[in-house]
Amino acid sequence: MTFDLEYNSERPLMIIPEYGRHIQKLVDHCVALETKEERDKMAKAIVDVMGNLQPHLRDVPDFKHKLWDQLNIMADFKLDVESPYPQLSKEELQEKPEALPYPKSASRYRYYGNNIQTMIDVALSWDDGDKKEALVFTIANHMKKCYLNWNKDTVDDAVIFNHLYDLSDGKLDLRNTKEELSESKNLLKKRNSQGQNHTKSNQKKPHHNNKNRKRY
Repeated sequence: MTFDLEYNSERPLMIIPEYGRHIQKLVDHCVALETKEERDKMAKAIVDVMGNLQPHLRDVPDFKHKLWDQLNIMADFKLDVESPYPQLSKEELQEKPEALPYPKSASRYRYYGNNIQTMIDVALSWDDGDKKEALVFTIANHMKKCYLNWNKDTVDDAVIFNHLYDLSDGKLDLRNTKEELSESKNLLKKRNSQGQNHTKSNQKKPHHNNKNRKRY
């Protein structure tokens, strides 16, 4: 008695392994059918089985479209059937997406974070006046606090003003102002108090020892 064993190393690679080899064989058989009517009928049956194997796709918008695209991919784009959706081409699948622009916000001083640049842009869009001046000093104080998170010691206001001038391309200039920012010790104290409150809130409740407790 002899057995014809089929080893995985001798089998062709599955294009979408999540569906298993039996689905891949059904797709290959569908491609090999002679009449288009038979291929259409079998392709619809295969899509229904694929939907049952991937129930999480039912919550995805246009999940049927996704299944037909996957069927086309497993058929190596050789399946000639009447699809209810535009058939995906190999060129569209292999097309590389456009490169995303690298964020440049506050890249010169990363310890300030990306939101600082957004705040500066908002301040630049405001008309000159007391509200804009208050916003600019608020931004400068926030920058000082961010700097102390990085440096953890102290920083001169002139350094913050120079950085603000640089990030705003010279449009927000506080370098010659006589007003001072919040003191470093106050910003550090505020930061430490927030950290302590966060630590206390995360502390576990004391565990009571029930060893000597009476049991009834």
